[in-house]
Amino acid sequence: MTILTKSKGFSLVEVLIALVIMSVGMLGIAGLYVHSMQAGRTSMLRHHAVTLAGDIADRIRANPTAGAAYAAAAGADNNCVAQNTNCNVAQMAAQDILLWQAQALEFLPAMADGSQQVVVTFNGGALPPAYTITVSWDEPTPDGIQPQYSFTVPVNPF
Repeated sequence: MTILTKSKGFSLVEVLIALVIMSVGMLGIAGLYVHSMQAGRTSMLRHHAVTLAGDIADRIRANPTAGAAYAAAAGADNNCVAQNTNCNVAQMAAQDILLWQAQALEFLPAMADGSQQVVVTFNGGALPPAYTITVSWDEPTPDGIQPQYSFTVPVNPF
C-alpha cells in the first residue's frame, strides 16, 4: 500500500514564469521612466524659450522707438546696462540683442546648423508697428522638425 503525499511549495516552472512576468513589468516601468525624463526636458526647454521671448518683448516695449534696430543680426556690448552711459535707441537695441543671444546659449541647446536661436523681425507697415519674435533650439524630435516658439508683439512708438 502506497501513501500519496501532496507536494507543497512552488515548482521551478512556476518561479520562472513569475520572473518573466516581473521582468516584463520592470521593462515597462523603465520605458515609462525614460519617456517621462524626455518629456520633462522638453517641458523645461519650452519654459526657457517662453521666458526668453517674454524678456525680449519687455525689452522691446521699454525701447519702443528702436524699430528695425532690433531686427539686426548681431549685438554689441555698448555698456548700456548699469554703467551710467547714455545710449541711443540703436545702441540699446544692440545691447539687448547681445544679452538675448547670451541667454539663449546659456539656457537652450544651440542650433546644430549654427543658425540664430533668437530672431526678431520688424513690421513697420503694421498699425501699430509689430515685432515677431522667434526662439529656436536644437532638440531631437520624432518628426525631425526642430521646435520653436514664435509670437508677434505690437508696440506703439508713442
